[in-house]
Amino acid sequence: MTQHPTGAADLDPRFVFDYTPLDLPEAGTPDRRPTTYWEVVRGNRGPAPVPDWVVTDAGAVDTDLGVLKTGKEADVVLVERAATDGSGHTALMAAKRYRSEQHRSFHRAAVYTEGRRTRRSRDARALERKSAYGRRVATGQWAHAEWDALKRYWSLGLPVPYPVQLRGSEILMEFVGEASGAAAPRLAEMRPGPERLEGYYTQLARVVVTLAGHGVAHGDLSAYNVLAEGDDIVVIDLPQVVDLVANPQGLAFLHRDCVNVCAWFRSRGLDVDGEALFAEAVAELT
Repeated sequence: MTQHPTGAADLDPRFVFDYTPLDLPEAGTPDRRPTTYWEVVRGNRGPAPVPDWVVTDAGAVDTDLGVLKTGKEADVVLVERAATDGSGHTALMAAKRYRSEQHRSFHRAAVYTEGRRTRRSRDARALERKSAYGRRVATGQWAHAEWDALKRYWSLGLPVPYPVQLRGSEILMEFVGEASGAAAPRLAEMRPGPERLEGYYTQLARVVVTLAGHGVAHGDLSAYNVLAEGDDIVVIDLPQVVDLVANPQGLAFLHRDCVNVCAWFRSRGLDVDGEALFAEAVAELT
């Protein structure tokens, strides 16, 4: 019997492939970790159509790049998601990480959540007792509320960040800013000229009226919760969205949103009326 060598020349090319080891983060490295995009359930991934900039490579790596904002109920961190499939695809995202209830400095949550329903009776009882489990439920509720709001209003075409995924009490969403990692400024920091100022107001008034038409108000809308990206605005911070019917103070929140928004635009020289905007929004209620 003739013996055949087993060298590379005898390998069937159909079963040959190039192996490239993945540069995975080391275990225990908090600022660099494998993507969790495909680990979360479908409902916790962003709505279709998924924008082209979203990295969906299952082998992607997420890296924390620094804190963008600290707030009363959450911190926002800049995260880079980088594909490892050789495509070179990367994306910057904002990771909003809600603090546990005992580490939050926002104590008026009940005013906003009045009228909201809790799906499981066990959760409702735990919230009422304010047990350790109840505090975890409360934290998750805020994250879920903002997640649901972002999905719903992005799908309606409103100017809110695209929600990429929800995992626990962390929301990964579109980063609004420059490729360098510089975040877009808040509207409160801007001194726009007359034409751009009017354009900003037209966009923001549309948001207020459209939300009212769907039975809700932002609940905490002001120039500090709006980003200015060139000629466009992006509305952020949506966990406290108020149901205008179920919440007894719903209309009061809507009125405050209208008054706050118009007060800022008037301070910049635009002749607008909060009461008129409120009347327009209320007229959209069904």
